[in-house]
Amino acid sequence: MPRELLAWCRAGAAWCRAGARPADTAVTRPIPNPGGAMAPPRTLLIVLAGGAGARLGSVADAAAASALRFAGSHRLIDFPLSHARNSGIPDVWVLERHHAITAHLAGGRPWDLDRTRGGLVVRGLGEVADGAAAGSADALWAQVDAIGAYEPEVVLVAPADAVYRMDYSAVAAEHLRIGAAATVVTTRYDGDRSRHGVVVVREGRVTHYAHRPRVARTDVIATGVLAFEPRELLARLTSLRRDRAGDGALGDIGERLMPGVADAGDAVELRHTGYWRDVGTVAEYWRAHMDLLTRPPFDLDDPAWPISTRQLRHAAARLTAGAEVDRALVSAGAVVEGTVRRSVLGPGVHVSPGAVVSDAVLLDDVRIGPGAQVHRAVVDEGARVRGRAEVGAPAPTGPAAEADAAVEAGAAVGTGAAVGDGEIALVGARAVVHPRKRVPPGGRYGAR
Repeated sequence: MPRELLAWCRAGAAWCRAGARPADTAVTRPIPNPGGAMAPPRTLLIVLAGGAGARLGSVADAAAASALRFAGSHRLIDFPLSHARNSGIPDVWVLERHHAITAHLAGGRPWDLDRTRGGLVVRGLGEVADGAAAGSADALWAQVDAIGAYEPEVVLVAPADAVYRMDYSAVAAEHLRIGAAATVVTTRYDGDRSRHGVVVVREGRVTHYAHRPRVARTDVIATGVLAFEPRELLARLTSLRRDRAGDGALGDIGERLMPGVADAGDAVELRHTGYWRDVGTVAEYWRAHMDLLTRPPFDLDDPAWPISTRQLRHAAARLTAGAEVDRALVSAGAVVEGTVRRSVLGPGVHVSPGAVVSDAVLLDDVRIGPGAQVHRAVVDEGARVRGRAEVGAPAPTGPAAEADAAVEAGAAVGTGAAVGDGEIALVGARAVVHPRKRVPPGGRYGAR
C-alpha cells in the first residue's frame, strides 16, 4: 500500500476489501492543496455524460442531465470534472450525445484540463445498429480501440448525474493494490433501489449485481463510480459484443457487464459513506438543493476541494428595498423584490414584489410575477409564473427543508429519500402559468 494511503487509513479511514470488515468511513479524503493528489500512472477517467434525464421530465428534456444546473451557478458535470482535477487525474474523456455541455466545458479550462496533450477530450456516444441511443456499455465499446491505444493502468468510469465528493486517485490506487478486474464504489441507500444497481457483498467481494431489480436483496447500491483493469474491460466488452451479435446492443453497464464480472468473482467493493445523492428524479433533484440550504454536506468553495465551474457572465444579484431573503442561494443576475425562503435562484431569475417563493428551485431566467406563490417546486429555465398564480403548496408541518431534508454533514443519504415526485410541483421549460392559475402539489405544468 502506498505510504500516503497507509497513513490515511491509520488516521481512521478504511476500505471494504477482501478479508476486511465493511467500513463506515467515506472514500473522500482531504488533500493538502487543490490538485495535490497524485493518481497512479496512466489513469484514464471516462465520464458518462450522455443520459437524457428522462426521469427528470422537462428539466432535462432536450439536454443531457449532466448539463442541468445545480446550486444555482454550477452544472452536474462539474462534480466529476472537479474531482478529477482535485484528484490529480489529468486525462478525462467525456462521452456525450446532446452537445448541450460543449460550450460549458470550454475545452477543460475551468478544471485546468485544457492541455496540448491529454486533458479533457469530448467523445460521442454513438448509436447501436437500429439507430437507438447507445447505453453506457455501448458507449464504452465505442471507445475500445482508443482505450487500447492509450494503454492506461486503470480505467475509471464516473457518472455525471450525482452529487458527491470523492477522491478518484484513492479509488484507482486501491483498485491497483487489490488487483481485481473491477472495483465497485458503493453506498447504503434507503430510497427506491429499483432505479439503481443493487449489490450483494461478502467479505469485500461483490458476489451479485442486480440491475434495477424490482425487489432489492440489500440496501447497498452502486454509485456509478467504477474502476477497471483495462485488459479485462476490453476483453469482456468484446465478448459481450460477440454474444450480442444479433441486435448489437450491450445496454447499460449494469445490465450485462457488471453482473458478469460479479458472477465470475472478479469484482470488489469500496464503500463510500460520505454524502451521495442521485438526482435522477424531480424529488431527488429538489431534495439535493434542500440539503445544501439546511445542513450543507460539503462546501462547494472548499479551497482544499473546490467544485469548479465555468464562470457566468452576469452582473451581481440585486435585492431591492422590501425584499426578504432567508436561507437562499441567489445566483448572479438575479433580482429579488419579493420574499424568498429556503430556495435556490438560478442566473437571471426575477422575483417580483409581493411574490413568495419557498422551498423551491428556480432555474435560469425564470420570472415570478407580482403576488405569485411558488412552494415546494422546481421551475425550469425560462418559465413564467404570472401574477397571483400558485404553484405547489407550503409544507403542511413546519419548514419543509428542516422537517424533511436535513442531512448531517458528511452523512450518507438518509430518511430524506422518502419525499416522492408526487409532492414536488414541476413547471416545464419556457412554460407560462397564467394569472390565478393553480398548479397543485406534485403537478406537472408544461412538462412531459
